[in-house]
Amino acid sequence: MADNNYFDSMSAVWEEEGLFARDMNGQLIRAEQATRKDFDERITLTIDGEEITVPKAVPQTDSQGNIIIVDGSGRTIPRRTTIYDAALLLARKKNPQNPRAELNIPTVCHAEHLPPVGVCRVCSVEVARLQADRKDPTKMREVAGEKLVPACVHPVEPGMIIHTHKSPNEKAAGRVGQQVKVLLELLGGDHLPADTKDESELAQLVTKLKPTLGIDTQRLVPLRPLNYKPDFTSSLINVDHNACILCDRCARACTVIKENFVIGRTGKGYSTRIGFDLNDPMGESSCVECGECMLHCPTTALTFRKPIDSDWYREQLKLPGRFEVTPEEMANDRLLRALPYRYRQWNQTSVVRRKVKAGDELCILGEHGNTAFILREGRFGIYLQDPRAGHQGQRAVGVWERIFSGGTVKKIPELGAPNFEVSPADLIIGEMTCMNHYPRTATIRALNDGEVLEIRRNMLYTLQRNPESREVLDSVYRSRALSNHLKRVPFFATLSDAERKAAQDFLTQVDPQTKQPRVKLVRLQPGQTIFRQGESANESQSGFYMVRIGHVKVSQTFGGEERVINYLGPDKNFGELGLLADYEELRDVIPAGLENRRTATCTALDDVELVVIDRDNFRQLVHESKPLRKVIAQQTAAIMQQRQDAAMRPTTPLLEEFTSQGLYNAQRLLVLDLESCTRCDECVKACADVHDGVTRFIRDGLRFDKWLVASACRSCSDPYCLVGCPVDAIHRGGERLEIKIESHCIGCGQCANNCPYGNINMYSEEQKEDYGGKRVAVTRSKATMCDLCHDVPGAEKEVSCVFACPHHAAFRMSGPELLKLVANDHK
Repeated sequence: MADNNYFDSMSAVWEEEGLFARDMNGQLIRAEQATRKDFDERITLTIDGEEITVPKAVPQTDSQGNIIIVDGSGRTIPRRTTIYDAALLLARKKNPQNPRAELNIPTVCHAEHLPPVGVCRVCSVEVARLQADRKDPTKMREVAGEKLVPACVHPVEPGMIIHTHKSPNEKAAGRVGQQVKVLLELLGGDHLPADTKDESELAQLVTKLKPTLGIDTQRLVPLRPLNYKPDFTSSLINVDHNACILCDRCARACTVIKENFVIGRTGKGYSTRIGFDLNDPMGESSCVECGECMLHCPTTALTFRKPIDSDWYREQLKLPGRFEVTPEEMANDRLLRALPYRYRQWNQTSVVRRKVKAGDELCILGEHGNTAFILREGRFGIYLQDPRAGHQGQRAVGVWERIFSGGTVKKIPELGAPNFEVSPADLIIGEMTCMNHYPRTATIRALNDGEVLEIRRNMLYTLQRNPESREVLDSVYRSRALSNHLKRVPFFATLSDAERKAAQDFLTQVDPQTKQPRVKLVRLQPGQTIFRQGESANESQSGFYMVRIGHVKVSQTFGGEERVINYLGPDKNFGELGLLADYEELRDVIPAGLENRRTATCTALDDVELVVIDRDNFRQLVHESKPLRKVIAQQTAAIMQQRQDAAMRPTTPLLEEFTSQGLYNAQRLLVLDLESCTRCDECVKACADVHDGVTRFIRDGLRFDKWLVASACRSCSDPYCLVGCPVDAIHRGGERLEIKIESHCIGCGQCANNCPYGNINMYSEEQKEDYGGKRVAVTRSKATMCDLCHDVPGAEKEVSCVFACPHHAAFRMSGPELLKLVANDHK
């Protein structure tokens, strides 16, 4: 090489990394920016000789599989479609119920609900394109790329020809298959145990592909060159670094799903391994032992010590007609087989098989539940009316009692003919209460002998991470949620039965022009803006909104100052003013200049689910219904009068403070009248006396006017604490709206982190457990909270803290009741 010729050694690296970026661990990941225009662009490619067309980008989802919604109009964040996405879509078309049986791309480090990193490269595929033949330009020939690419991170491009290890092109299939075979042999040789039965995901994948790829089992002899000692410091999870393949699934689960940020990588080169905090033993780190890392581990590097044993499971098996369900039996169910085998093992006690007889009830209208029912055999009636349901659908206390004796339920009322029937073709029932934490919307009674699988909320929560299961559950949930909501929303209450049915039939149909449903569900996170004051209501994404779950804050600007003028709960509606300002009935109500404009700003206060009717369909519905126009005119007049009164009133932070403290969501606040309270602490002492010396609340908290809102469970209408418990140890029960924590709580702290008011506390408890044939003392964390004295004798009418107050200063009331009380004092 001539002296004046300079070779830049980094240029090759730059060229290689031109389309890539590095993640937090320094791994190369393909990062191509997607735009909203990519949603509409379609890309056609070929996978193993079969053509498929996919969108260039799809909406980005969170770790639970929910599409991330930017605002109330439904705007989403685009993400480039990958080769793996396209292959999964093709497999889903072949076998909708079990697409992974048709999927030709194996994975180890990838999971659909986790960010892809392309670490293991087991999903490698060959990418080829058609190019003109150099010798004969009139002919096209297939030219393969020099390198295989990871399907989980590589975006699709037009004209791609993808070959997997099962491609009809033998040369390409052999090339891909050889790489996958070598990778699995290397991973298995280093990390699969030889002396124990291994049912891990990696072992199952090796067993499955062994006949196809000709994997040499002689190469799977464990080398164990590092010989790490097992880590048994955790009371729940055993750690074997020798079995770790550094797929980072545990780290992503810990960081992305639970946001605990405990697990990362430590060491260099071949000695690299996962570490907890600053490479501490797991039991001595800040790990909360939620089990998420163990459930995602594809090897035996992280394993649980014993399955969860719940009181609910033990009580269920004592009743006639209840039987256990093994992990192997769950694999035969269409829904439950989507759960990883290790998850089915760990949470085996979250499923019970029930043999039901004609007349047996699965659930009752108005009661709170934490289970859903997978229908296996029989017919079941759905009753939307039940005399046992009290005010707003809650169970009527003392009117009817469910007494189990010999498998029968006494005092069952006559309900007449069911509103409709369901069968195993409907797959699942009772899922709405689990997914939205609201009371049961119907009584379900067996019409003949049958069988169901009763599953707890944590199983249903995890099922939503699987795309196929989630699609099934979402379709069922949405159809039932829309139907039930439209039946009870007050907006349609003044219509006759025929007019209401006509409106519901119109809304549940598909728009013939857009080919989209006329009504859709939109889920929003706390703080997301639905629309702002002054925005145009003529845009295509504008709509009429009905609150199904959660609360919406309505604010308006007066003289440059934003004021909270109202808050809207379930079954309330908004957004009609800007859509119908040109209607004759509203011309005299809406001031000039506000036509086709949003007159206020609406923001989600908590997790909100909206029923949305787009602008054109809503105008068509109102145009065809004169009674609806009359209802809207009356509502509009009341709203405009309310806003006029708000503009005339002097500035008051009362309503704004009420919403900012989250009091709108509270059903059983513990409030103390500070003008009567003498700080004697009798309420705290009474609470400690009935709960083994540990008080369940703190006599301190936020102030609302002259009232102290004590740090005690509020029994929220939409409880944040119930979301994401890995073992379903926390749920609402009874008729007092109390939230209980069961004895099988693993102390992960998920509920305490979810509670925005700090009303759940963690404490340490020493337990005796069997380990290695010995009874050893293990210190476990547990969660505790106010349970409204549900197990305290004599506390049926009043809780201990209120009963013990000698000055009549302690009260239990809902948030709206407190607001009304304070507002009356200010008059």
